[in-house]
Amino acid sequence: MKPTLLILAAGMGSRFGGLKQVEPVGPNGEAIIDYTIFDAIRAGFGKVVFIIRESFADAFREKFDAKLKGKIDVEYVYQELDNLPEGFTLPEGREKPWGTAHAILVAKDVIHEPFCALNADDFYGREAYSVMANFLSTTKSESEYSMVGYQLKNTLSEFGSVSRGVCSVDAAKNLEKIVETTKIVKKGNNVVSIEEDGSEHPMTGNESVSMNLWGFMPSIFQTLEQKFIEFLKADINKPKSEMYIPSVVFEMIGEKLATVKVLEANSPWFGVTYKEDKPYVVEKLRKLIDAGEYPEKLWD
Repeated sequence: MKPTLLILAAGMGSRFGGLKQVEPVGPNGEAIIDYTIFDAIRAGFGKVVFIIRESFADAFREKFDAKLKGKIDVEYVYQELDNLPEGFTLPEGREKPWGTAHAILVAKDVIHEPFCALNADDFYGREAYSVMANFLSTTKSESEYSMVGYQLKNTLSEFGSVSRGVCSVDAAKNLEKIVETTKIVKKGNNVVSIEEDGSEHPMTGNESVSMNLWGFMPSIFQTLEQKFIEFLKADINKPKSEMYIPSVVFEMIGEKLATVKVLEANSPWFGVTYKEDKPYVVEKLRKLIDAGEYPEKLWD
């Protein structure tokens, strides 16, 4: 059974100022998602599931349906605020989505095989999909999940500091913890983290960091359902409360419900958060195309 690609694309793009998930960045109008799906197909994924808002549906179908027909199976699932378990009602005035864990949960009825979950507006690179597909196709345990770890130096910005989740792993390459490091900058050939008091701590640049590229078994849906109910009971009336997938994963590790294998990929990573990021992404893709990593035109 081929693994499935789950693309989290329901964000509103408020900092970007538009629907950044379909923003053209390739030479023939391709979005980052196009490169994601292209890499996933050649790595052996058999289906792509888009988690979107229903209001995005026309834009997504226009962008992807025709070009993907016959290349990979496609499903659309809507993450809406009122998509809540029985017994819960949407609080008045709630505008913020319920978070990435809820986004994954809404796909439970269309995914019955191992799957990879990732952000729509991040470019993860060809190797990441290869190592993830290999893991999802060979693991025999319903409680063994995975995460692609990126070398910190491959995720830094030319435009300022970044926040990264620095991973600690055991001897078996299982994830132990992620330490959120909020201000990491390049200084010449060096990499440093800057504390609130201004003190600097050198980093090697080879540290493994999480960029939210996860591999799961379908077993996670049952746990997500339980955890989401617990979350709602505690936080449903907090307007900005969200349930994040890393938090759920760490609870599962702590409760001995799952292990997470950290897979290494020497891929470049880049993403689109602000409008100002677009020229940089366009340039990076142009270099990859010129180097032969991708064809000039992705889809026939």
